[in-house]
Amino acid sequence: MASYAVYSFVSSLLTNKAEGQILSWASNTEPEKSKSGLINASRPMVHQFSLKYALRIKSPSYRKKTAKLLLTAGMSRELNVDEFIGLQILWGVMIPGFLAVMNFALEMGIASYVILGLAIIGGYGPILHANRERRQREISVRADLPFFADLLALSTEAGLDFIGSIQRIFEKADSSVLAEEFGAVLKDIKLGSSRADALKGMAARLDIGEITSFVAVLVDADATGASISQVLKDQSTQIRLERFVRAEKAGARASQAIMIPMMLFILPAVFIVVFGPVILQFFYGGKG
Repeated sequence: MASYAVYSFVSSLLTNKAEGQILSWASNTEPEKSKSGLINASRPMVHQFSLKYALRIKSPSYRKKTAKLLLTAGMSRELNVDEFIGLQILWGVMIPGFLAVMNFALEMGIASYVILGLAIIGGYGPILHANRERRQREISVRADLPFFADLLALSTEAGLDFIGSIQRIFEKADSSVLAEEFGAVLKDIKLGSSRADALKGMAARLDIGEITSFVAVLVDADATGASISQVLKDQSTQIRLERFVRAEKAGARASQAIMIPMMLFILPAVFIVVFGPVILQFFYGGKG
């Protein structure tokens, strides 16, 4: 059984395919290289082993949820839904299963709970990675949004139109999530999308409350003919106020959270240091 498993694994890896078939996307388009080296290393095995099983998972709700996760995590150009599910199958089922077979055949002595833990971590690992990427994008966007709003307001006051302001900021700004999203907005507009649709597409990709509100106000101002520069100034002030309120709430939560380790670790140590000598003196001080 072990020999057959090794033979099947190696022969599948070494089987000659048509050029581009192994690394092609399931939708026959070339994906971007992932930021994760583990995903890049796993992609050929996904296409060799688990992609055909991922294609059989037809649940619309799960596929929709996965697609939204990839979109908001900025991974939609690296992986599609089928590859993402294929990663879960590969890491959570196939690799632990292969390890279990080898462990049984070769008596490697690996505990069953270790293999089970690897299966759980492997199956949930892609989701954890995507959630981490989404949180990092959210932090970056919230930090850059007030600054970008100010620059847009200054550029429009200087005589540039809104699209020209975005183009100028995109060219001058350092690489960041929000700058890349503004670049995607410009690309969508060049491909024929309206300004409103391009901005709404950015809001959908980021799925952050501040961005959604920012885009909604800009779209309304564009539709009603209001002054874009004044709207951008007001939005910058509002965003900075919301960030200040959010920082206050985080500080309040931190002060409450620190009470738990204080009660469990700090206060007992203080009581021991302060009252320990008194108690020892009370019990042993009068003897001898």
